[in-house]
Formats: sequence, C-alpha cells, structure tokens
Amino acid sequence: MSKHIFNFSAGPAMMPPEVLEQAAAELSDVRGSGMSVMEISHRSDLFGDILAEAESGIRRLMNLPSNYRVLFLQGGATLQFSMVPMNLLAPVDTADYIVTGYWGKKAAKCAVAFGDVKTVYSSEDTGFTTVPEQGEIRVSPNAAYLHYTSNETIDGVEFPYDLDAGLVPVVCDMSSDVLSRSIDIEKYGLIYAGAQKNLGPSGLVLVVIREDLLDRSPRALPDLLTYKVLADNDSMANTPNTWAIYLLGLVCRWLEAKGGPAGIEQVNAEKARVLYEAIDKSDGFYAGRAERNARSRMNVTFALPNAELDAKFVEEAEANGMSGLKGHRAVGGIRASIYNAFPLAGVEHLVDLMSDFARRNG
Repeated sequence: MSKHIFNFSAGPAMMPPEVLEQAAAELSDVRGSGMSVMEISHRSDLFGDILAEAESGIRRLMNLPSNYRVLFLQGGATLQFSMVPMNLLAPVDTADYIVTGYWGKKAAKCAVAFGDVKTVYSSEDTGFTTVPEQGEIRVSPNAAYLHYTSNETIDGVEFPYDLDAGLVPVVCDMSSDVLSRSIDIEKYGLIYAGAQKNLGPSGLVLVVIREDLLDRSPRALPDLLTYKVLADNDSMANTPNTWAIYLLGLVCRWLEAKGGPAGIEQVNAEKARVLYEAIDKSDGFYAGRAERNARSRMNVTFALPNAELDAKFVEEAEANGMSGLKGHRAVGGIRASIYNAFPLAGVEHLVDLMSDFARRNG
C-alpha cells in the first residue's frame, strides 16, 4: 500500500480521491467503449457526450447565463496573458490592469505588446501584501477591459469580493480560486483559469467569455488564438486535451456533490481559519505574509524567524508526509496551498507539526 501524502503544492495540486478512483477504474475502458478516453476520437459521439457533460457541469456550478460561452483550451493561463489583449485590445486603445502579485504583473507585462496598458493599482511597493478596498479602483471610462488576478498564489493575497467596473468588461485570472466560492458571474466579461489547482490536471485552461466579446478582435489572428473561432468550433478547432476534459467533468460532479461553490466555500473557510489561527497564536514564531484583510484562502503564505528554520521546517514536513510547502523562490518562506480537494485533515496535520516545531525551536 502506498504512503499517503498531503500535497500542499501550488499546482499541480491534489485531486479529489473519488475522482482519481473513478478515472483509474475507467482508464482502459471508458463507459464500456473498450478504449481509454485517451484513445477515443475527439469527433466520436462518446467524446461529444464527455465534452458536453464537462461544459454543463461548469455552467451549473457557475450559474452561467445563456450568453456566456465555455471554452476548453490549451497553453495554460500564461497563454491567456497574451490572448486576452490580442482579442480585446486594439493598438489605439487602453486596457486597465490591477497588479497585486507576481502573476498580475506578468499579465500586464505581456499585454504591453498589443496596446496601451494602464496600471490603475499596484501593491508592489509594499511587497504585494494587500488588495484594493472595494470601490477603491478608478477605472478608465473608455478602457477596453479591466484585468485582475483574483488570487495570487505566490504572494498569498486574494480579493474577497467580485470586482465591478460598470460598463467596462472585467477580465479575471481565476486560476487558483475558480469554483472555490460563489461569484456573481454577470460582473465578468471573461474569466480564465488553469485547471491544475481546482479543476483537474495540468494541460487545460478554462475560458468563460460573454458572447458580445467574441466579435471584439481588433486584429487578424491565427485560428487557434481567436476566441470566436474556438467558440464556433466548440473548443475543437484542433484536437483538445481529451483526458483533462474528462477529468474536469468528474471534478465538476464531485464538486456538485459537495454543494457546489457555496458548499465548498464553507469548507475552504474552515481550513483557512484553522491554519491562520495557528499562525496568529504562535507569538510571532510564524509570521503571515499577507495583510489580514487580503489573506488568501487558497495559498497561505508565512515565514519562520529565519531561512534556516524555513528549510528545517520543510524538511520535517516532508518526513511527516507533507509535500510542497517550500515557498516560491521569488519570496521564500512557507506556502501551504489548500485548494478545493485538499482535506481539513491535512491542515490539522500541518498545524500539529507547527505547534511541535515552534515548541522545539522557539
């Protein structure tokens, strides 16, 4: 029997055990076809059903109106840093960007190649430890769109609200907190999310786009970089990642059984509460990175008194069945990623080690 590991990695992340068990059972014979989902034609009726079920799962979980399209694409969220401005930003127009961490900064940098980019808020000067207060952002009235990253995995900050930009379309990178809580989808023009944190395996990116934005492309683009072409071809302008789409559909079923975003939001809040409480009650031995009003529920970042203790803590955690706790190289420290599929028992196991480690090294 294999050793059980709690995977705190920022991604690829833990998958629901029930999903892995079903995928394993169907690995060589999906739905009685005698073939793996990785072998069947993407043009077959069987894969058509799998694709439709994945889309309908996303639609139900996000409560999508009929004027929103669901795309399953490749290239990860990083490709969307360029695809968004390619499709929505004319060279003569301006796009507004909110920068609250590493990924938001990277997205803004990529967009500069396609038009004028205005950073309307940045927390870089204070170390990316906070997000703007609700209502604080002043959006350019003629902006092509407003872009932000709802949860920054490296810096451990998260928007606790849906950003509203009025008539300006809001574009959101939700890679690390998609479906972790309820949102008001009609506040968004476009959402994108890499799958490898809350949706499934790596190699797939979810794009949810309002239909009116499909005709906004200001330049001629290759078909596989054009949202409208991809939407018109039901995400199959080329061969899609059939395995990842199949698994995403299973994850959607699992999440619906948990009560959907509203149900898992309560679980996520409890996991984060337990871990932040351990940090706050450690008499300073563990120092949280993010300001309290901006703390991420998905990526809890903190540090010990020095880098040597950080490394020792990570080593002891590994020995105790906890993987992936080393902070990103850009900021150091410790990062505990506790996405939807991560169990409360794993958080409690970490907190037990934190208490014992502080007692022995404080």
